[in-house]
Amino acid sequence: MFVSDFRKEFYELVQSQRVLLFVASDVDALCACKILQALFQCDHVQYTLVPVSGWQELETAFLEHKEQFRYFILINCGANVDLLDILQPDEETIFFVCDTHRPVNVVNVYNDTQIKLLIKQDDDLEVPAYDDIFRDEEEDEDLSGSEDVDGSEPSEKRTRLEEEIVERTLKRRQRREWEARRRDILFDYEQYEHYGTSSAMVMFDLAWIMSKDLNDMLWWAIVGLTDQWVHDKITQMKYVTDVGILQRHVSRHNHRNEDEENTLSVDCTRISFEYDLRLVLYQHWSLHESLCNTSYTAARFKLWSVHGQKRLQEFLADMGLPLKQVKQKFQSMDMSLKENLQEIIEESANKFGSTPAFRYQHPFLPFTSLLWVYTFFMPSFHCLSCFRSNLDKLYLGLELAKKQLQAIQQTIASCLCTNLVISQGPFLYCSLMEGTPDVMLFSKPASLSLLSRHLLKSFVCSTKNRRCKLLPLVMAAPLSVEQGTVTVVGIPPETDGSDRKNFFGRAFEKAAESTSSRTLHNHFDLSVIELKAEDRSKFLDALVSLLS
Repeated sequence: MFVSDFRKEFYELVQSQRVLLFVASDVDALCACKILQALFQCDHVQYTLVPVSGWQELETAFLEHKEQFRYFILINCGANVDLLDILQPDEETIFFVCDTHRPVNVVNVYNDTQIKLLIKQDDDLEVPAYDDIFRDEEEDEDLSGSEDVDGSEPSEKRTRLEEEIVERTLKRRQRREWEARRRDILFDYEQYEHYGTSSAMVMFDLAWIMSKDLNDMLWWAIVGLTDQWVHDKITQMKYVTDVGILQRHVSRHNHRNEDEENTLSVDCTRISFEYDLRLVLYQHWSLHESLCNTSYTAARFKLWSVHGQKRLQEFLADMGLPLKQVKQKFQSMDMSLKENLQEIIEESANKFGSTPAFRYQHPFLPFTSLLWVYTFFMPSFHCLSCFRSNLDKLYLGLELAKKQLQAIQQTIASCLCTNLVISQGPFLYCSLMEGTPDVMLFSKPASLSLLSRHLLKSFVCSTKNRRCKLLPLVMAAPLSVEQGTVTVVGIPPETDGSDRKNFFGRAFEKAAESTSSRTLHNHFDLSVIELKAEDRSKFLDALVSLLS
């Protein structure tokens, strides 16, 4: 069931208890966990934190701890599946689920006792009505009931029997119609996977309601929302709406008089809301490297080609920026160039048709990029606080993020130049071969998903086939040579009006089921699976047939 009052029905309930936190490994979940952890530390709540990267780890961790805890909090996992069916908990166990994955499983929605959903109901949930999905067991028992035998006259008994047969037949027909309608409703509801409000924003809203919100918490909420945006999990309209909400909090926490330029907020951390260039890590890199490794500019200029490199040189020349300046660290550029950089880039971008995404409202640095590359949970978790101390971790994360971005663009160039992206009919398909540089990096679902999105953007800009511009992408990368498995991800079409809804989750399930392909649906995102390499051909054939 949905929790309407987060403070009374959630926080005050667990405040006096010992709780266990299951936290997914994405950036938004880490940020939500940091906010909740700060609240727990403020109120001396006893908790245990367990990071989980998939369903198998979640099941294993629950079995290990279920005897020690009654209350479990799940962050960015658990909402889109029947949680009670997977975990098989005791009747007194209670789960609080704060998850951005949509759609929310209907069993979780209508379970009033054990499942408590910490989800904003102003999201476009469109949950089916209870009567359309669930049916009383008494009605089913009536259908299978035996005929009554009494001492009535034969004619009366025959008439009553005929009436009962007609009534049962009518009920069975209504039952079949209801089941068919239920299948259609569930199919429409569960067909597309998408994302709702950031969990970090939900937790910050809880802190704000209790008047315990701090600037650090606001920063974590901002980073959580940014993670959704840079990974194309939400639409631009949703992003702008949520940024507007956070902007009011930024103004409230960081207000100061214009005359007092050196006044800081109480905790000496200041967040500002301003326009910024949509160039990844450009303030920590050279402007040239940032332009080459930002997905938007790399796709627009087609930097994998000689012609694209020439266009970039023309673009820099049009701006009047010397190569010596743009190829050195941004912090070392001439101050006169840095002060007017936004205006210079925007003016030249108009000539090159790149205006829409060069500049956008952004109240923060692209901080999430340095969290993408950490393999382990705790380094990423601690990295959220390292902007104030432990700067070595911050700089290490920045360098790792740069390497990942370079690996992505190099792999994209290789895929496009060797025509690895092919049309399978209803979707595009690309497979990374064993021995490809950085292939082990892309065996991880988060990295492969990021590569897939950037590759699809670049392919759409490079192809002249109008139909291919509207197709989704399926991408595979080797996972384990010993076990003969590959990681497969599905990415929705790259269109201007894209609603960011992904239909590959259910399609993968049906394709695997119809062909008996050996798959493992272990990731919290349903559009990511592990597949036996031997079954790849028949799996793809079934997917083509299913989506045609």
